[in-house]
Amino acid sequence: MTLESSSLRTIPTCYASCSIGCKPSHTLPKKLQAIAAAGFTAIELSFPDLLSFACEYLKKDNVGSYDYDDLCKTGEEIKRLCKASGLKILILQPFSNFEGWPQGSEERKDAWVRAKGWIRIMEAVGTDMLQVGSSDSPNIETDVETLVSDLRKLADYLAGHNFRLAYENWCWSTHAPTWASVWEIVKAVDRPNIGLCLDTFQTAGSEWADPTTKSGLIEEKEGVASREELDERLKKSLSDLSATVPASKIYFLQISDAYLPHPLLSPHEEDGLRPRGRWSHDYRPMPFQGGYLPVVAVTKAVLRTGFRGFFSVETFDGGREGKGRVYDDLEAEAARAMEAHRKLLEECAEAGGLR
Repeated sequence: MTLESSSLRTIPTCYASCSIGCKPSHTLPKKLQAIAAAGFTAIELSFPDLLSFACEYLKKDNVGSYDYDDLCKTGEEIKRLCKASGLKILILQPFSNFEGWPQGSEERKDAWVRAKGWIRIMEAVGTDMLQVGSSDSPNIETDVETLVSDLRKLADYLAGHNFRLAYENWCWSTHAPTWASVWEIVKAVDRPNIGLCLDTFQTAGSEWADPTTKSGLIEEKEGVASREELDERLKKSLSDLSATVPASKIYFLQISDAYLPHPLLSPHEEDGLRPRGRWSHDYRPMPFQGGYLPVVAVTKAVLRTGFRGFFSVETFDGGREGKGRVYDDLEAEAARAMEAHRKLLEECAEAGGLR
């Protein structure tokens, strides 16, 4: 499929609220203003932003993650603020560690308490989509039948509210770190309201890159003999993505790059996170800002499915050392993200320019 520039011009744009702002003074209302001013038309509402704004809006020292009455009241105000700024709330994120808990376990009970609470919040903020990351808990049951059954039950529960489930592969996941592994699960769930959240970082980060090696690439220890073999393996994977995933089953595409960390990350788990999890949390800039992942290649593969839905900026840019970037001007930061989006489309277009 040739990627005609005319078909890319109308791709809608989204910005994850957790990906802009680096100071306590960068409140959610200020983030929304900056995102809208840069020309984005939607946000991913991040749960930590909901929590922090709840304290500000309700004038409370603390609002907990299970205080659903307070969170829903705050969500109604966020809905009003987004409407005033011309922003759609595309999704509530990130809902984690849902699937695979043993029957009767406290963790399984908690997963359903959270699911029902988050659905109340979705109703309050006016979004119809829940992002679910593939679980990274080491204590879950990883047989496919259990995972599929759990996600089917969640999809059915969401369907009762006319809501959708966007399932994302997290590249450090216990059971589904690749696009292909989550796609197999989504197909087996076999419900019209479950689809994929694809991500340039998660795809390249699971199949091509490694933050613990000097090259930044997956090396022989993971069964790859050479750089050429690694590149061919990714090329085939992306070709398979384009050929096998229907555009209608891709709910949105998250965009970010990654730095090769300096110093390199330890290959061992630290603070409960595997190395790719730590990499994801602190080393993800916008495209064309010093990262090294094949973001354009992954994006082209997704576009070749026919997908023309939301591109969403989801970055966690702590610099090459992962210690955090400091900036004051939210509008300038949002404008940088929009410029990166436009450049990405330019790089993806194969027939005609976008300017």
